[in-house]
Amino acid sequence: MATQPADLDRIAAAALGLVGADMLLGLGTGRAAEAFIRGLGERVRQGLRVRGVPTSRRSEALARSVGIEVTSLDEVDGLDVAFDGADEVTPHLDLTKGLGGALLRERVVANAAETFVVLVTPEKLVEKLNSRGPIPIEIVAFARAPIVRGLAALGGRPTLRVDQAGTTYFTDNGNPIVDTDFGPISDPAGLDSAIRKIPGVVDTGMFLSMADVVFVGDADRIRELRRR
Repeated sequence: MATQPADLDRIAAAALGLVGADMLLGLGTGRAAEAFIRGLGERVRQGLRVRGVPTSRRSEALARSVGIEVTSLDEVDGLDVAFDGADEVTPHLDLTKGLGGALLRERVVANAAETFVVLVTPEKLVEKLNSRGPIPIEIVAFARAPIVRGLAALGGRPTLRVDQAGTTYFTDNGNPIVDTDFGPISDPAGLDSAIRKIPGVVDTGMFLSMADVVFVGDADRIRELRRR
């Protein structure tokens, strides 16, 4: 069954319980993050004072439209909490991210936060990364061909991401993404390290040992998972 907006709104409402006055927040990208941003905007209209650092132009536009004060990492020393979605979550709270194309900025913002909170629906829970879809890998365009060969040598099946018009997709940083299917990954740390050694790789969509809390919106309740 497809995720409904109401499901995301319930998860966002639970996550908003972690937000206090005058906090500095990371604002993620994607459907779950956008539900959170809209919910936060409602709290702001009710008088809550916060500032947010968005992870994409799209999230920045949404935050501004609902009245959230936007800032940047150049203007703050760090963030209290970063909120974002994920494409996959393992029992160890390792994540696959990047379907929305903002993986690099999402990593930077999550790393700048004291607490990283992830919002998902149950179908995102997997035993191993790359079970539901490929691993997004942001690259330097100049190095595309050798990177593709390097990913294939690691056992991957790389595909250059394209937009709806069929042309190369570029992130907000001006980089392409190569979505690479390795099959379910038994050693994500080892694979992540090997990918990063390929010259021209900017970032991978494997977010390992980063999530502190994951809110899972089941049909009848919100589960809260914490890193072991």
